Amino acid sequence: MYSDLNYTQWRAEHKRILESFYKKNIVLLFSAGKDSSVVMDLLIKAKEEFGFDFTAHTGAFPVHRYPNEEIKRIDSYWVKRGARIIWHDMDKTDEELKNAKNPCRPCQERRRKLLKSVLTRSIADWHSLVIIVSYSLWDIVSYSLENLLNNISLSPDQRIGIEKNKRFKETGQRFYPFLTMKEGYQVFRPLIKYNNDDILKVITQENLPTLSISCKFKDFRPKRILEKYYAKMDLRFSYDQLVDFAINSLDLPNISSYTAMEKEDYLGDVF
Repeated sequence: MYSDLNYTQWRAEHKRILESFYKKNIVLLFSAGKDSSVVMDLLIKAKEEFGFDFTAHTGAFPVHRYPNEEIKRIDSYWVKRGARIIWHDMDKTDEELKNAKNPCRPCQERRRKLLKSVLTRSIADWHSLVIIVSYSLWDIVSYSLENLLNNISLSPDQRIGIEKNKRFKETGQRFYPFLTMKEGYQVFRPLIKYNNDDILKVITQENLPTLSISCKFKDFRPKRILEKYYAKMDLRFSYDQLVDFAINSLDLPNISSYTAMEKEDYLGDVF
């Protein structure tokens, strides 16, 4: 079944989750890209109806994507709509990315460390915390292909290597829309069942501002290259069919393998 993305339909699908947000500490990881901007729009509409509030956190990295004028343009729009964005200065240049074999890895690692640092120093009650992440259906389609191609191309010894297992465990947890973790905090992925064209339609219909500066290192991200193929071939995917494939063909780790993890391990190595 293919889902159409609009607030009414999205609200109905996630009603129980949204009802549970009352008095919770909601943290949205916001990049100002298309996916997180649509999530911001949906959450602003939902918070009025369901009586919760949230704070958006942005790691302004890579630096070249977040000049001051770009931050002011985007921030002013969301402030007018009642959202609060904390723009974290990563206190770095992009030099380490230029010298990296794959610049996406240090960028992702820096964002992960930022999140762990922010949560560690600011969260007193982990049972009240909800982390919202903006992965889409196209993201996890790409993760499926990544793991499938790895299984085909690598030797049996390589397939069970530590790094391969770590990457598979990292991407596997992104298939699950909602996790309740060991310490009581929760992770919510509100766009995981939606195709890219659904998301772009909302951006256009709602006239949402997004970052206008493309990442210089975007071609290092295989999923971005694959997305061009999906769009060119006019492909649409079903979340349920994809998860069935991931379970049966890729040995997708069970949800309990994530929910049982200590927060230091999950936030530090997997998230």
